[in-house]
Amino acid sequence: MEIMQKELMPGVTLTALHTEKFKSSFLSLTLIAPMDANTVTANALLPSVLRRGTKVHPDNQAISAALDDLCGGVLEARVRQQGEAQCIGFAGSFLDDAFSPDGEAILEPAAALMGEMLLQPSLEDGIFRADYVHGEGKNLADRIRAQINDKRQYSIKRLTQLMCKDEAYGLDKLGFAEEAAAMDARRLWERYQILLNTAPIAVYYCGSASAERVELAIKRALSGLPERTNVNMPGMETGTKPVDSVRCFEDSMDVTQGKLALGWRTGGITIRAEEYPALLVLNAVYGGTTTSKLFMNVREKLSLCYFASSMLDKQKGLMLVSSGIEFEKFDQAKGEILKQFQACVSGEFTDQELEAGRRAVVSSLTSCVDSQGRLEDYWLAQNTAEMTQNPGELASAVEKVTREQVVAVAEKMELDAVYFLKGKEE
Repeated sequence: MEIMQKELMPGVTLTALHTEKFKSSFLSLTLIAPMDANTVTANALLPSVLRRGTKVHPDNQAISAALDDLCGGVLEARVRQQGEAQCIGFAGSFLDDAFSPDGEAILEPAAALMGEMLLQPSLEDGIFRADYVHGEGKNLADRIRAQINDKRQYSIKRLTQLMCKDEAYGLDKLGFAEEAAAMDARRLWERYQILLNTAPIAVYYCGSASAERVELAIKRALSGLPERTNVNMPGMETGTKPVDSVRCFEDSMDVTQGKLALGWRTGGITIRAEEYPALLVLNAVYGGTTTSKLFMNVREKLSLCYFASSMLDKQKGLMLVSSGIEFEKFDQAKGEILKQFQACVSGEFTDQELEAGRRAVVSSLTSCVDSQGRLEDYWLAQNTAEMTQNPGELASAVEKVTREQVVAVAEKMELDAVYFLKGKEE
């Protein structure tokens, strides 16, 4: 797999992966903006409104017809978060040119359609159509409110909201429901103009086309971009905020299973840090795999949790534990979760546990080349961190992680917050 990274024009970077492994090609375009309470909702709403219609294809029916002409391509609006950066735009999957009927070119019209969505929206009186803004605003509001239905994900979201209350990271990447439902077309249009002029744009391609051909197709598709002279990647405030004492939060809901979540700050160790490979292994040993301490001891051996796992936010520098417990087992489960982490700090893990953690991380990195979506996620993270390390290089670094390095990373970690979602009767 050949990788090409290049700045095509001011603030526009292209990552092109040349491979003949897939029958489809993957193309994405992402605008990167800082998480900010004043703009997060408008940013989140923008891709859906742009996806509703363009000047040439003014509604969903016309866009669907255009995608059908591209051998049934798929093009979706996306809203994601990388640390304290909000990533909005489009991602599409199209039949790879190597498999197209009669050798028909698909890359160029697919790129043109994506560029058209970004730069030539369907307008009314010189701004976005009010009905599109209103309709997509209601859809976004419903999506925001529906997040509470997945209690496992909701508990992690509440933990980070409370833990990072005064930090941009604590914002919901989708914004605020009331604001989304009431969004004004002119206000959204003004925000759109600012983003076009100031937001870094990351373009990603994975398929059989040559890098030169991809570069030319993207340059043509984005030729209508305004002159951009003040484009900067959003700064990333890491989790180095000092922890004076562990904060405890709880909510009561009509639930039959408690959700216990804990949040550590990694002492500033993020994707950019030299210790990052060791952080990945620590997470795997502690709670990131089915051979981890949380899974084997807290869940399997002691049966204190229905599920228990840890995850990292590599951009912000956080490690988060998610678990499902019986309400009355809160103290016991919390104590055992903390005990297993202290074992990592003390180096109380076997060589087999260490090797299993390394193997799990390496396997995850090497297997991501089998998924175009996972590859795109990986390179978006690299782009927002302004890094160029490929999965293989990171896997090689993980292979060399020692016990001492894992312990050194664990010693830097600080428990910041504990969140418990309990039943109303409790």
